[in-house]
Amino acid sequence: MRLLLAMMKHETNTFSPVPTPLQRFRDWGLHENEAVVTAYRGTNHPIAAYIDLAGEIGAEIVTPVAAEGMPSGPVDREAYAYLTGRILDALRAQGPFDAALLDLHGAMVPDGMVDGEGPLLARMREIAPDLPIGVTFDMHGNMTDAIMDNATVVVGYKTYPHVDMYASGLQCGRIMLAALRGEVRPVIAWGQAGILAQTLRMGSDEQPMQGAIAACIAEEARSGILAASIFGGFPMADIPDAGLSMVVVADAKQDDGKAARDRLLAYARDTRTDWFHVHKPLADAVARAKQISDGPVVLLDHADNVGSGGTSDVMTVIAEVLRQGLEGVAMAAVWDPIAVKAMQKAGVGATITLDLGGRTAMPSIGLLPRPLTLTGRVRRLSDGEWTVRGPMYTGSKVTAGPTAVFETGGMQIVVTSLHHEPWDAGIFTHIGIDPGHCRYILLKSRVHYRAGFRPFEKHRITLDGDGVTTSDNTRLTYRHLKPGIYPFN
Repeated sequence: MRLLLAMMKHETNTFSPVPTPLQRFRDWGLHENEAVVTAYRGTNHPIAAYIDLAGEIGAEIVTPVAAEGMPSGPVDREAYAYLTGRILDALRAQGPFDAALLDLHGAMVPDGMVDGEGPLLARMREIAPDLPIGVTFDMHGNMTDAIMDNATVVVGYKTYPHVDMYASGLQCGRIMLAALRGEVRPVIAWGQAGILAQTLRMGSDEQPMQGAIAACIAEEARSGILAASIFGGFPMADIPDAGLSMVVVADAKQDDGKAARDRLLAYARDTRTDWFHVHKPLADAVARAKQISDGPVVLLDHADNVGSGGTSDVMTVIAEVLRQGLEGVAMAAVWDPIAVKAMQKAGVGATITLDLGGRTAMPSIGLLPRPLTLTGRVRRLSDGEWTVRGPMYTGSKVTAGPTAVFETGGMQIVVTSLHHEPWDAGIFTHIGIDPGHCRYILLKSRVHYRAGFRPFEKHRITLDGDGVTTSDNTRLTYRHLKPGIYPFN
């Protein structure tokens, strides 16, 4: 048996000013051919599950590319052409294959397009019309007709934070292998709920997502249902297919899949008002945090979250926390390579005054560059590299680029040269900060932080600041959504 295995992932925020050239994928991790197996075997990724399944059955594998870029703005057409070209060229030149198993995201938007994954699958189908194609998608994928018309099996993650990526790959791969043996005949039923749900309300250990996941698992326990997935969707994408959807893979009987899909869609629509965050004044939330005597208290600057395409250099929340004089704060992370170079030049222990953050203009929300002038001490410097030990991306090697810790007021600020969402405690521990000994842990994150910081968290307060990952729909101007999508109807 010969299998084509590949990975291509990017969550595109169409409101983000952060560019997405091919180098952004290289910074996070772009591997080709045999290097794919070396990089991902033993990690918590769907492609690692595919590699293991292939090994179990003695299949020959071809791995043309495995690439992931930190979320940002639309993907450069050249980068998209290169990544898809690696997969398509392998399909043409190294086939035939018995099946393809892909590790995709579902919310990639290349420049000038509205969907990155669907056209890839369609082109694969043109080259190999009868090729079985199994795909795992991120829970935040925006599903499209082009995806569903060309995939054989679709499976989504059931956790957010995404700690079940490997398990999702196993589920998808096992269904595909069973189909190749003639034991099952997958058919897909899917539908969109007409809800532009907010990412902040999609944590799988809280309602309403917790109930949606339970409903998917209950459907999978029914006879004839091979997989049931909820895709909360990615709302920071101004495209027609943005929003919540349900996908069911049934065994041979399309009607079984449609019935399961309809039950899941009914749950989503019945809970539609629960998928939205209610904003509160920032100063009031920080004041409430100041009154909490025991910590650590996790403070979430979610509107400037790299994991959803944020710039990670908006200083609104940091300024308010400093203004109110909170003590014992560890903060991660501010993206500011210029400040890092200044601290490297000054050296550890030096007291310096610098303009921190505020490097990026955000035309989509009318936010101008606004650095914060601070005086403080350079506490530590590092290369910004570590291996993830937490339950998400386990085993992956991470780099935030040259990194420094700047101490000012009662806060230690981790400043990075590459964009990075703090979902693993390594962002602190690799540079000498023990988050468990801090009173406050201030993170530019939304939900993924729970993977690495839940063991430290005694309290959590969401801070509604500024940025292109805002959960305030009134800050964003949508032009391309389907008419009538909730809450805009």
